[in-house]
Amino acid sequence: MLSQISINNYTVVSSLEVEFGDGMTVITGETGAGKSIMIDALGLCLGDRADPKAVRPGCARAEIVAGFDLAGHPVAREWLRQRDLDAGDELLLRRVITAEGRSRAYINGSASTAQDCAELGALLVDIHGQHAHQSLLRRAVQRELLDNYAGHQPLCERIEQCASDWLRKRRELDLLAGAGEEHAARLDLLAYQVEELDSLALQEGELGKLEQEQALLANAQDILSSAHQAQALCEEQESGLRQALQLLGEGLHPGAAAADARELLDSAAIQVSEARAEIQRHIDAVEDDPQRLASVQARLESIYDVARKHRVMPEELAARHGQLAEELEQLRAGGERIEALRDELDTLARRYRKEAAKLSRQRARAAKKLAASVEEVLGSLAMGQCRLEVALPAVAGEDPRPHGAEDIDFLVSTNPGAAPQPLGKIASGGELSRISLAIQVVTASGATVPSMVFDEVDVGVGGAVAEVVGRLLRELSARSQVLCVTHLPQVAAQGQTHLQVSKQAQDDAVHTRLARLENEDKVREIARMLGGVKITRQTLAHAREMLEG
Repeated sequence: MLSQISINNYTVVSSLEVEFGDGMTVITGETGAGKSIMIDALGLCLGDRADPKAVRPGCARAEIVAGFDLAGHPVAREWLRQRDLDAGDELLLRRVITAEGRSRAYINGSASTAQDCAELGALLVDIHGQHAHQSLLRRAVQRELLDNYAGHQPLCERIEQCASDWLRKRRELDLLAGAGEEHAARLDLLAYQVEELDSLALQEGELGKLEQEQALLANAQDILSSAHQAQALCEEQESGLRQALQLLGEGLHPGAAAADARELLDSAAIQVSEARAEIQRHIDAVEDDPQRLASVQARLESIYDVARKHRVMPEELAARHGQLAEELEQLRAGGERIEALRDELDTLARRYRKEAAKLSRQRARAAKKLAASVEEVLGSLAMGQCRLEVALPAVAGEDPRPHGAEDIDFLVSTNPGAAPQPLGKIASGGELSRISLAIQVVTASGATVPSMVFDEVDVGVGGAVAEVVGRLLRELSARSQVLCVTHLPQVAAQGQTHLQVSKQAQDDAVHTRLARLENEDKVREIARMLGGVKITRQTLAHAREMLEG
């Protein structure tokens, strides 16, 4: 869940840090105070597009950091682990926006893309409101909601695995079968290439040894000449060192300095002698053999020629030989394998159709149940005329699909007689917020996103409906962390945590302040929301009654 957010130099916020807990957190404040700033800032950490105009005037950059507690959320942990970004149960998403228009994103301190942040964010937070960050509009999310609601996951996993196996074997069959003439031509070519490589009989490590031997044989005379010269110089140097050692004899040259010099001369003479012996061994190993040189060069030329024909480096010939031999073996056994694959594909297709038909029946029953439950909740939200249809259009084609034989479409009609439309095409953002709320409440038992944010989902409602919205959000917070920006006291009174946003002018600048309200401060804020600027004893009493209720 979301554990904290830190905002610096973003819009009217100079510096703001907020910690969040589980349950339901409400955010209130007067119109224009900046209640939605935290939601917008969180959206940036979740990959929303950055606007340099959002940088606080006079500042070089804005920075937002969102912290998450991933305990009990293995899906997000696995996403991070696969990208070497896992840092235990803690996650930090950071977004930096410069006044010049540059934007950088970080996941656990590592530079990342906004797209990666959005992909990870979709596993962590679901933002609902009159904004574009609406996962519920995506067909994949609608399918997941329906299947989670009905408990279809094991069946869905079997269908996905069956479809994956079918597609994999279909690709193998296509590769083996191919066109008849093309298959035969490939078989002939492979047989010729493998026979040629077999005849070459290139041994492991042979190429390197041949190239080293060729270099020695080709330069044998130069090597021997220079080695003999070096040996002669060593003999001269050794003789000179021995003479110097005699000239510095101990009887004629007492003292520590002379002794050190004698020791160094003796050591140098020994090393030169050893070097001369090693040069001799080197000379003994060099062979001036023109016939052997010609043989090695011929062998190398044959290897290089074959490598050029196969368009690989000479050192890659052995691997190429193995690849071609394996492909040839597969093609020769292709007839038997093709028949076996066709039988396996038939078996998988029958299994898929059986499982997919079962899933289709269960989805049809679950769709009716889900629609009825959502419409019941919508009725309590003053949308009794709204109808939800969970359509299951069949997908054309007989090839197995990973997600079953049909798509899932949530269609809504907000007025009597109106044709159902996809969620994204309904007229009112406020209606979309409440429909989303109703669907999320009904399907929350199978929800996988740990945090839900509702940005003024109560727009256009009041009275008893507002109380229902508050109760539904409180009910939802028992399963997922809920953050709610609201202007209704009936909703605010349901929050376990209450944050108040206010705007203050200071030093010719506007600052946004956030305070966590407790006890009487919470009562006064609810009273302000009830009665406006003037707070009376009656509104205070009403506020206490709402909080106690």
